[in-house]
This record gives sequence, C-alpha cells and structure tokens, in this order.
Amino acid sequence: MQTDPAAATANIPPAGATERAAQLREQLRRHADLYYVQDAPEIPDAEYDRLFQELQAIEAAHPDLLTPDSPTQRVIGRALEGFAPVRHAVAMLSIRTETDTTPGGAVAFDARVRRELALADDAPAVEYEAELKFDGLAINLRYANGVLVQAATRGDGETGEDVTSNVRTIRVIPLRLAGAAPPLIEIRGEVFMRRDDFERLNERQREKGEKTFVNPRNAAAGAVRQLDPAIAAQRPLSFFAYGVGEFAGWAQPATHSATLDAIATFGVPVCAERAVVQGAQGLVAFHAAIGAKRDALAFDIDGVVYKVDSIALQQQLGFVTREPRWAVAHKYPAQEQMTRLNAIEIQVGRTGKLTPVAKLEPVFVGGTTVSNATLHNLFELRRKGVRVGDTVIVRRAGDVIPEVVGRVPGKRATYVPNFRMPRECPVCASRVVREKGSVDHRCSGGLYCPAQRKQAMLHFAGRRAMDIEGLGDKLVDQLVDGGLIHTLPDIYKLGVAQLASLDRMADKSAQNIVAALEKSKRTTLARFLYALGIRQVGEATARDLARHFGSLDRIMDSSTEQLLEVPDVGPIVAQSIRDFLEQPHNREMIAQLRACGIVWDEGDGAVQGAAQPLSGQTFVLTGTLPTLARDAAKAMIEAAGGKVAGSVSKKTSVVVAGDEAGSKLDKARALGVSVIGEAELLALLGATTP
Repeated sequence: MQTDPAAATANIPPAGATERAAQLREQLRRHADLYYVQDAPEIPDAEYDRLFQELQAIEAAHPDLLTPDSPTQRVIGRALEGFAPVRHAVAMLSIRTETDTTPGGAVAFDARVRRELALADDAPAVEYEAELKFDGLAINLRYANGVLVQAATRGDGETGEDVTSNVRTIRVIPLRLAGAAPPLIEIRGEVFMRRDDFERLNERQREKGEKTFVNPRNAAAGAVRQLDPAIAAQRPLSFFAYGVGEFAGWAQPATHSATLDAIATFGVPVCAERAVVQGAQGLVAFHAAIGAKRDALAFDIDGVVYKVDSIALQQQLGFVTREPRWAVAHKYPAQEQMTRLNAIEIQVGRTGKLTPVAKLEPVFVGGTTVSNATLHNLFELRRKGVRVGDTVIVRRAGDVIPEVVGRVPGKRATYVPNFRMPRECPVCASRVVREKGSVDHRCSGGLYCPAQRKQAMLHFAGRRAMDIEGLGDKLVDQLVDGGLIHTLPDIYKLGVAQLASLDRMADKSAQNIVAALEKSKRTTLARFLYALGIRQVGEATARDLARHFGSLDRIMDSSTEQLLEVPDVGPIVAQSIRDFLEQPHNREMIAQLRACGIVWDEGDGAVQGAAQPLSGQTFVLTGTLPTLARDAAKAMIEAAGGKVAGSVSKKTSVVVAGDEAGSKLDKARALGVSVIGEAELLALLGATTP
C-alpha cells in the first residue's frame, strides 16, 4: 500500500534521513538514465513520481540534506535578468566546413592531413573517428568533483553565456557524473531537439494559437537561452557529447574515440552513430552510410565530422586560423532552401481537416525535389505573413512533411490579398466550419465527403461502432479504390460474388463478411450514433443522446437548445451535431442505412427499461483488475448508468483500483474519493465474481 511521502518521512531520525536521501538520489538517477538515455525504463511513471516526492519531502524536512546534484534541483531559482559571461578556460573553436557534398570532400580532407603530416604515398592509412554533425547549440558542461557546476554556450569561442539554470532542466544531462569522475572535467557537446519532440511542441503551439518554431535547432537554442528556467524546462531537449575542454586529475585516453567511450562511462549521452575508419575510403563509406539513413535518424544533422583519432597526431597537426587542421565537417544537401510560392490550394484530410498547401517553384531541399509544402492552418499562415508570389523558406527534414517556415523579408512589388479559407469543401461542397477556440477548419460533410470516405467507413465498421468483423483497412481500400462502394449504405449491398472477386479473397471469407454485415444490422441506437462519426460525439455522448431522446427521429429533429439539455453536451458539441444533421446528404444517408434493415431498440440505446444502479455516479479505473479487462469494466459501469472518466477530480464518485495502480490512486486518496476493488464493483453492479 502506497503512503503519503510527507507522512512517511515525518518521524525519520536525521541519520536515517541521510541514508534514505542518498538511496533515493541514486535510485532516481538510475531510473532517469534508463528512461531518458537508454530508453529502457524499469518502473512505471507513478513509481518514479512516488520516489521523487519522497525525496522532496525528506529535503523539505531536513534542508541540510539538499545537494546541488539532487534530482529535485532540475529547475531552481527565479527568472534571470540576463546571462553572465563565462570565459572558456580552453577555447571552443569551430571546425572547418567542407561544402563539397560529394565523396571528393572526404578525399580532399584526407589528402590535406597526409600532406601536413608529411606522409609518403605508400604510408599506412590515417585512422579517423567519424561522427555526426548535430544541428543544435554547442554547450560546455563543467563538472567539479563529479557535480555539474556550470554550463556555458560557445559564444564567440573565447567567451560564452552562463546557462546553468536552463541546462539543469535537460533530463539526459547528469547533475552528477557516474563512476570515478575526475576532480575537474569539461564535457562539450550539442543540445538539440528530436524531430518527434519538435513536431509535438509545434502542434501544441498551434492548438494554443501561439507562435510556432522554425526548426528544431532554433527551438533548442531558444530554450537554452530562456531567462526563465521554468520555461526552458517545458521544452523537450536532448544532448550528445562530442569532446572535452579543460580537465585536471584525469589521464585522457590516447584517442578521440576512446575519449568518447570514457565520457559515456560517466553517464553522459554519446551518440552511437560513430565509427573509427581507415583513410579516405573509410570516410567516404561513412558519409554515404549516414547519408542513406539520415532521414531515419530521430534528429536533424547537416553533415558528419571527421577527426584524426590519435590525440598525439591532433597535437602535431595543430590549428590554422583558429580552426583545427585535424578535423572537418562534411556537409549534406541543405534542409532549408528559398523558392517562390506560386499558389495556395486546400487539401482535405481523412478526418475532414482543411489544410492550406503551398504550391512551390520546385526546389531541391533535404535530398529531394519539393513542389508542395504544408502551411498547417490559416492562423499560422497569417502569422508567417505568407502570400502568393512571395519568396519563402522551405524546410524538409527526415520523413517530416515539407513545410513553409516563413517568407524572405522584402517589399512586395504589387498588392497581394490575404488568403482566405473557402466556405465550402472543395471536394464535396459541404459547409466548412471552425469550432470555437479551434485553429482548424473542417468539412462538415463527414461520411458524404469522398476525402473522408475510407476513414469514415473504418470508423463505422469498428468494434465499438457497428462491429463489422473483417471489414478492415485493406478491404476498405480495395472496395473504395475499385469503385464498389461510395457511401455507407453501399456496404450493405455487397454480395458474396463481388467480394470473392477481390484480390486474396476466398469464397469462405466473402461469406463470413456478408454474414458479419447481416449481424451488424441488429445494434443499439447509441452504437449507431457513434458509428456515424459525428465530430465531438464519442461513445459516452452517443449513449447520453440515446438515453435522453429515446429515438433517432427525436435527435434528428432536436434544436441546439434541446441538445444542450443533454448531460455533458455543451455548445461546441451541440453545434457539431446540428452541423452534421442539417446537411441534406447526411440525412439521406441515414435514411438509406435504415432502409438497409438496420434496427435497434429505441430508448437508452442498450436494454430498454434496464435498472440503472450507478446512475449519476462517475467512476475512474486504474491499474489491472483481477478478472475484468478495462473495456469490459467500463461497459458494465456504463450499462448500469454510470460514467467512466479518464482522470480523478473532485467530481469523481468512485475510483476502481487494481494492481499497479498509479498516480490516479494517489490523487483519489488526497481528494478523499472512495476507492474500491473489483469485487466491490461487481457487488455494486449486482454481479458476482467468476
């Protein structure tokens, strides 16, 4: 049984608190490394949170035990007025860039190195360490006796900015080095943002109607240079080490590759995409191999870096014009380019979302020729100030859809009006709507719209909707692409002969699908409503509608005001229902479905007149129940009139907890919400355990 962390630590004597705090710090460091660095977590988030809260409670009760490297100190202090300058003990110099993206760039670097070392033509190949050139912000991490004491940007190479408070929020960067750390060591590397984290961050910004970020590098650099560490902590940043600066009391390994291996043993992330190669041909092969997998990487790179592996040879080669002779960056084709925006067209997605698409003068970017790029939505398009005829910046990285990130500043030769979203869907002519508070415009045609047809049919056939077994993605693709079905009623007109004529469809399989179609005709009003795919109408709302109105005809004839009388139906949901039902083609489709023989018991959409012992109560399920699957328990509660919510609040009536219940159980106890197990739930339902 879990206990309150503060209560559990209240009576711990100082000696015990010291020992327990040390144990917790070590456990939390280990689990953070497993989660953030190795991507192999061993405990659920709730358990990590419990350990974290216990350490917080101990430190609050015994302030003298609070240490700078404690996991609780990731975000500390108030917003800064500015960044203090930091003079680097060892200059953070940049390396030369080889802009020849062909194999010739690698060959030229190897030739220069051999020439500087005065090697004969028949001398053995030079050994290099080849690694990735991350597209982020260079950072110097200074550790004293293993503890992170300072983090600074590169700046001009001689002087950077103190960004310690912000860097402490980056989970992958250890606050204390593992193992036998030297008395002093500076570890240098790159702060960056993964592509998936970047896309999620921008999507959140769009949903809030706030400014989006141009690319992952700008987002990462901007986060590190936030004056408020709390804001930096909200940005999903990552880090890879690539070298060392000043150090003392440490015998640096003889090679650069071994140095990186040593850094990894300290618990600092080092990218695995690196190799020790021989001579020019080894460099060429590495450049080609990384180029082939560049799009599959989780983060952006703009090239690879070659370094003479021997530290002794590096010292022999030295520097020229503040650049090392022993290293070079070998670039790939740029991921951002400029081109002309010729037109803006509208694309209708599978869910009905209307997306403005830029039609571009074809441009080679990110390794391919791009002629189309997304503009996301009208509001982002307006924020970027993009209009037809502008010279724009296009970005393509990895498998991310190309996007227009902005316009090149400059005065337009003539007046160009702002782009406006259409009032009617360009595919089906249904009304285009935008829900209050949303940035997205959508087609209200739903099932009627060809652009949404496949998605609508898959939703209609889903297990929680009409439950048509066998009608999956591949079959729907064949039926729609082959012109066999155009609307939902067409599904029920399919025969065995038609289905058997499809690729990889045997007679028996065809017969099974026809039987499943026939079986699905006997359903509930709630399932039918949910199957229609009305935006904002999920399973719970469909059940509420069925119970409130009792018949489909009454729902179809209801006004917005009448819909608002349904529990938990607000203005947005009510308007979405009216938008759908007011479309003549949607009403015609519903009539045709009923004509196909679909029937249900009018009333609450489940069992007419059934007892509702849990009516008016809201339940939350957490953990694994002994015998009931989550979906089964949810269905039983709802059939008995109860509601199932996803999170615990003051409105929650009961929490049903099973094994490994997490933070929901903790919150229920904190709020004084009743907590029961499966047996008690079955008793409430009037059932018995199996």
